[in-house]
Amino acid sequence: MKLSLATLSAYGFLSFPLAAAFITLQVIIPTHYAGITALSLSTIGGIILLARLWDTITDPIVGLLSDRTPQHWSRRKLWIYISIPLICLSTYFLFNPTPEASGLYLLFWTLAIYIAGTMAIVPMSAWGAELSNDYKERNHITGSRAFFGLMGTLMALSIPAFLGEGESNNLSATLFGITILVIMTLIASGAFLIKVPDQHSIQLPDAPLKEALLLIKKPSPFRTLLSSFLSNSIANAIPATLFLFYTTHVLQAPDYIGPLLFLYFICAAVSVPFWSKLADKIGKYKAWQCSIIIACSFFIWAPFLGPDTLWIFIIIVVGTGFTTGCDLFIPSSMNGDLVEWDSATTGFRRPGLFFALWGTTTKLAFALAIGLAFPLLDLFGFDPNGVNSAQELSALAWIYGLPCILFKMIALIGMRNYPINETSYAQLIGKGKTKN
Repeated sequence: MKLSLATLSAYGFLSFPLAAAFITLQVIIPTHYAGITALSLSTIGGIILLARLWDTITDPIVGLLSDRTPQHWSRRKLWIYISIPLICLSTYFLFNPTPEASGLYLLFWTLAIYIAGTMAIVPMSAWGAELSNDYKERNHITGSRAFFGLMGTLMALSIPAFLGEGESNNLSATLFGITILVIMTLIASGAFLIKVPDQHSIQLPDAPLKEALLLIKKPSPFRTLLSSFLSNSIANAIPATLFLFYTTHVLQAPDYIGPLLFLYFICAAVSVPFWSKLADKIGKYKAWQCSIIIACSFFIWAPFLGPDTLWIFIIIVVGTGFTTGCDLFIPSSMNGDLVEWDSATTGFRRPGLFFALWGTTTKLAFALAIGLAFPLLDLFGFDPNGVNSAQELSALAWIYGLPCILFKMIALIGMRNYPINETSYAQLIGKGKTKN
């Protein structure tokens, strides 16, 4: 089934406000709370880690409930429409704290936005797998999500530059502007989704939780893809979390934070058509493999840079931004293909569960990144608000670059001999039709 550009755009636009909200939570919120509240880096990292870990519980629940919602209620749309006002409310309070905000305040509203976001992201991702079962068309569907998500990311991260707050620890005006952006575009996305079809049949097991555990416990293409995706996501999350610190303290270029982030995500957005065409030509896994190797060849230089080598970092930003475009939609497209693998091997169709586990993995990766990076910075004595020694700045630079390469290599090794390509996928489609 080929989808029109209008349908792809209406479906994908929801990623714009969701990306704007969650990139802000990942990149700006920890820095802002560290700057205006009495909370330490370790406390902030621990709270966000705790919230993310709790969110890994809600993802499978929402996925299972979404799959079991009656079809005549438009099972995916219903959950998204319920989530929209909840995301708006939690965004307002989380993004606009007072200096007196406590750890409990941060924990409550972080939990709130994660849970509300799960209620939108998991059904949306499952919905994408249901819109078409064509191997290449699925790249266009996930590519639409990635493109609008990148546009939302670009808009959110360019606001500090527009407001002149790129080098400030007090990002209150920035966060208020992002709050308005998220709320307005969430409302618009709800209107756009009305015309996107959402009437798809599914087949569920009698014991869904037991069967879900078997998906992870037993060796399978799904477990292989999920574990490698986790490693690669951790690799991407660590430098993303530390980007503001690295640019400000190691490169001593706080004025370039906004332009560098903008350049990074522009390169990611521009690369989406390239990676889609490459995946069509050589296969999805091989395209992803190329992006991982290229990313590592750029990140290897990050620990050796300093104030006089900003131009080298600009090259790194361009190269790694380009590879990020692949990370944002090709693995998700591969996960959608595994819905058909599931149908062919078990007789079940449960995209809500598959993308719930996918979402859990994504959130766990960012939680682990913050939970690893911030305590390491504390251990080496790094102070985000003070003067740091050469040793402390060196520690920041190495933590920024080295773990990324290590986790990407783990992902690459884990995906060797991945069995699903266009030919085997076509066989799965035929087998699934026969089985069902």
